[in-house]
Amino acid sequence: MKNNFCLLLVCLISLNFKAQEKSSPYETYFWQDATWIAGGVGLNVLGVYTIQNKPNLSEADLASLDRNDIWKIDRRAAGNYSEEADQLSYLPFFGSFATPLLFLVGEDERKNFGQISVLFIETMATTGAAFSITAGAVEKSRPLVYNEDLPIEERLDSDAQRSFFAGHTAATAAATFFTAKVFHDFNPNSPAVPFVWMGAAAVPAYVGYLRTKAGKHFLTDNIIGFGIGAACGILVPEIHKTDNKDVDVYPTVSYNFMGTGIHTKGIGMTYTF
Repeated sequence: MKNNFCLLLVCLISLNFKAQEKSSPYETYFWQDATWIAGGVGLNVLGVYTIQNKPNLSEADLASLDRNDIWKIDRRAAGNYSEEADQLSYLPFFGSFATPLLFLVGEDERKNFGQISVLFIETMATTGAAFSITAGAVEKSRPLVYNEDLPIEERLDSDAQRSFFAGHTAATAAATFFTAKVFHDFNPNSPAVPFVWMGAAAVPAYVGYLRTKAGKHFLTDNIIGFGIGAACGILVPEIHKTDNKDVDVYPTVSYNFMGTGIHTKGIGMTYTF
């Protein structure tokens, strides 16, 4: 399975460079972008491994939780729980992943769809890595843990201990802001640009609202997730712009990650002022 994925990735990136058109505002390089994606996927795997091995909350820790210890801006969400809001949040969440398909309508975007796909994968891999590593490392109970009407098993479960930060909101923002950024770069003079950006902000904001109502995240978790996702969605295409010579991205390697003995690969970035 892993070999098939690597082969698919190599084929996608190779086709991108063969089909790349001069009309694109972006430029990509095989080894640089392949390393970026591979490093992002590797960090996602490491993050998921950390999340899966996260311990449950103990009954003593649950008993010590106090709503008054929560920031005032988040306190109203404590105890929230809604299965309906949780299920509804998946509609715009998954729907946002399809927004880059809209580029098949525009001629220039369609000619460079392979390149756009590579940038989208980089964007989502980067966002996913930031989320999974953080969610695995940070201990923060979801708002639903404060709901005493829920079964104690659900409140103690390790999945309920990763409120920070909001992954659904981050991923949705990454997808929609990526789409808005690419549309803007291909069509800078289009009268639709302001409306595209407004839509890019509205969809993840709605997802964040639903995740808070569902008791999955506090307001600040969603704000930070929104910011990280939006930043990834904008910065990844911006770094690849043909007229952007001040940004340099390069592969990095680290050893003995957090004392686990795990070797990790990733990317580094420098910006010249």
